[in-house]
Amino acid sequence: MTGLRERKKAETRAALGWAAIHLTVERGYDNVRVEDIAAAAGVSPRTFNNYFSSKAEAIASRHLDRSLRTAAALRERPADEPLWTALTQAALEQFTRGPEVEAMPSPAHGQWVAGIRTMLAEPALQGERLRAVAVAEAELAAAVAERTGTELATMYPRLVAAAASAAVAVAMQHYLDSPDPPTPIEHLITDAFTQVAAGLPAPPR
Repeated sequence: MTGLRERKKAETRAALGWAAIHLTVERGYDNVRVEDIAAAAGVSPRTFNNYFSSKAEAIASRHLDRSLRTAAALRERPADEPLWTALTQAALEQFTRGPEVEAMPSPAHGQWVAGIRTMLAEPALQGERLRAVAVAEAELAAAVAERTGTELATMYPRLVAAAASAAVAVAMQHYLDSPDPPTPIEHLITDAFTQVAAGLPAPPR
C-alpha cells in the first residue's frame, strides 16, 4: 500500500507540473490560475496546495523531479557500468512520455516552442528554476560520489553533476531550436553525453 500511495502521489505531482506548463504555454503565465491547473489535472485547488506553494514552483517541478529520478536511476545502474554510460542511460529513462503527457499532449512543435520560450523568459520563474537546478545538481552529485567512492566535498562529483546537468540543458535547448520535425530528444541527450564523456574534443574543421 505504501508503494501504491507513493506512486499515486508522484503521478498527481507530475500531472500538476505538466498542467502548469501546458496551460502557461497555451495562455501565458499571467493568465493561468492555480484553480485552472488543478482542474486540468483533475484535482482540487487544495490538493494543488498540498504539493506546491505557487504555480512557478509547479512549473519548475518537472525539471527538478526528472533530475531527482536521474540520480535515483544512477544508483540502480550496474556497478560495473562505466560512469558516463550509466549517467546517459539514467537520464534517458526520464524522457519517456508519462500518462500526464498522453492525457494532455503538447501542440505542434512551432507553437509549443514559442510558448516555452515565452514561459522561460518569465521573471517570476527565475528564482524557482535556479532553486530547482541547485537541488537537482546536489542530489546528482551525491549519487555520483556514492558510485565512484569519492567524497562529496571534493570537486569531482560536483563537476560531473554540473556537466551532466549542462549536457541535458543544452540538448533540450537544441531540441527547441530544431526545425519541425525536431531531432528526437533522446538522440540529442545521447550525443551531448557522448561528447562530454569524450572530453569535448574539438570537432574537425
